[in-house]
Amino acid sequence: MDLITYALPIFALLILTEAIFSAWRGQQVYVGRDFAASMSQLSMNIVVKLGAQGAIVGLYFFLYQFRLFELDNGPLQWIFTLIVLDFCFYWYHRCSHRVRFLWCAHVVHHSSEQMNYGTALRQSPTGPLTIVLFYWPLPLLGFHPLVIASAGAVATIYGFWTHTETIRKLPAPLEWFFTTPSHHRAHHGSNPEYIDKNYANLLIIWDRLFGTFEPEVAPVRYGLINNIGTYNPIRIAFTEWLSLLKDTVRTRSLIRVKQLWTNPPGWKPGLDDHYSISTTAAAGRAETTADVELARR
Repeated sequence: MDLITYALPIFALLILTEAIFSAWRGQQVYVGRDFAASMSQLSMNIVVKLGAQGAIVGLYFFLYQFRLFELDNGPLQWIFTLIVLDFCFYWYHRCSHRVRFLWCAHVVHHSSEQMNYGTALRQSPTGPLTIVLFYWPLPLLGFHPLVIASAGAVATIYGFWTHTETIRKLPAPLEWFFTTPSHHRAHHGSNPEYIDKNYANLLIIWDRLFGTFEPEVAPVRYGLINNIGTYNPIRIAFTEWLSLLKDTVRTRSLIRVKQLWTNPPGWKPGLDDHYSISTTAAAGRAETTADVELARR
């Protein structure tokens, strides 16, 4: 049983507390059908994880045999692993907004128009298969697979609490170094100024270093510019994948196929790269130049 399994009852308690507190304040933070949709995605995500976990762990242990460095597995190494994982996650998350096939998985998490702890659990069933693309070098560098797993679980648990409106801004030193609910609310915004911002999970310093930080100032509009407008679990999970596959089948050039899969969401053959939209703005893909221009502002 991993740390996330132990954390599930705490997650449930926090969801209940948030729902009661927000209702007491007269806020409609939870919508029943939206929360049910989030739980449906979590259920599918867990099933995929259970099915793929053995193969992924096996791959990590296989690669660990060929490690380039011998690292101590003490407490300081665990902290170092957590920081390295957070750095890798920043780039995974950033690419998940900028690379279309990765966005097909990640769009699930942004498909809710609500911001609450239930949304934190709206995880794509295909997400566990894409994050491996960014973590596989770690065992080769000498990071033990079990240390990666435990540090990754702690990082995942940390990311849960940033999905809320009940916690406003924290003291300045914490806001400067760590990802807070304020930072992550902005990340989930479809406001033009919030698109492609605040990717970090634990340390917001990555966004500050790499030019993707944006403070929460204007009220956040959650969701996508082109919202999916459904609570159907299958449509939430696979609409973007189906759209990508349809575009792939219609494309006869292998170069164009590669571009469709790796260019930003919203890119289409015939459009210059600087007209392609990305991230939150792109779920459902812009169909008109007006949509593209809106996302660029």
